[in-house]
Amino acid sequence: MKKYLNLIIISLIFSCASPPDIKEIKGITLKAPKPENIEKFLNFVTDVLDPDEINTIIFRIGWNYEFSSHPELIDEDALSKAEVKKIVKHCNSLGIQVIPQINLLGHQSTLIRDQNGIAIKTKLRPLLANYPEFDETPEIKLPENYKWPNEDGLYTKSYCPLHPDVHEIVLAIVDELINVFGSKYFHAGMDEVFYIGNDNCSRCSGKSKAKLFADEVNLVNSFLKEKNVELMIWGDRMIDGFETGLGMWEASENNTHGSVDLIDKNVIVTDWHYRTVTNTHDYFIKKGFRVITCPWNVTDVAVGNYENYKKNNSDLYLGLLQTVWMPSEDFIDLYYDRPVDVVERRRRSIDTYKKLVSLWKSE
Repeated sequence: MKKYLNLIIISLIFSCASPPDIKEIKGITLKAPKPENIEKFLNFVTDVLDPDEINTIIFRIGWNYEFSSHPELIDEDALSKAEVKKIVKHCNSLGIQVIPQINLLGHQSTLIRDQNGIAIKTKLRPLLANYPEFDETPEIKLPENYKWPNEDGLYTKSYCPLHPDVHEIVLAIVDELINVFGSKYFHAGMDEVFYIGNDNCSRCSGKSKAKLFADEVNLVNSFLKEKNVELMIWGDRMIDGFETGLGMWEASENNTHGSVDLIDKNVIVTDWHYRTVTNTHDYFIKKGFRVITCPWNVTDVAVGNYENYKKNNSDLYLGLLQTVWMPSEDFIDLYYDRPVDVVERRRRSIDTYKKLVSLWKSE
């Protein structure tokens, strides 16, 4: 009997491929597919991403997972534990690491767009929808019928990082995701945090926005370090939008940029810039951070960032990651030139992807 138990244990160990050891990231961000489209997603990984030498997927799972710790936070089209494990196992078997991503701090509300990418209304993400007491700006109400931009030009609410109960829930969600994905890394978003240190917030009013932001990053990072998982975040809040001229979206104009000197240096910065080629990757490297450059859908910008990456000999420059901001199903259909009713900027993501692939495959 013992012999058979040992055989079963060995079989289980080898049936689950371990995350690959990646030395140079050639990656892409993809939204989690709907449950009914998992096979379509896996076939694309096998037939396209693997031959294209993609070795990293930032898997935008968000709230689309069947959380057992807080089922009230499950969003529509949620994947089960078994479905996530199936995706991860398949990708790992091809040498592709799958890194879970959920937006923490900011992006607790979002735009709902029609098929043409036109914003038609706003929606609270599950955290604030279920726990409105966590809202950093409860006085700012989301309109039912949304026409962008609204009065302050913003739509991404934040949770209050100093609410005494918020981290009990947030860290439970993070814990579930790192356990089911089994990744060495976790991406916590943290981009476009416009609402922070609100003057009307009894906990945050008058406090340094840079320190509030850095403390939240460091809190999540400390939690992950105990699990031997490394944290990734977007880098825009750590850049001075006025000094660089990058503005309030690709950088900070609300005084969070000082966080760059307060955040733990073992955090990995995913440095996104979509409109122009920048030297912000060098800025982060000089500050001691590991960095990944992240273009989107402007091919010339992507090529420029790729060339900068190749010129930089620092061990802190980890690679390149293309961001894709559409359902994975649409990206797959666009790749195969199937009829998809989407706006032109989404179509340009395919051109950029194919150009990047041609560059690294020609080396």
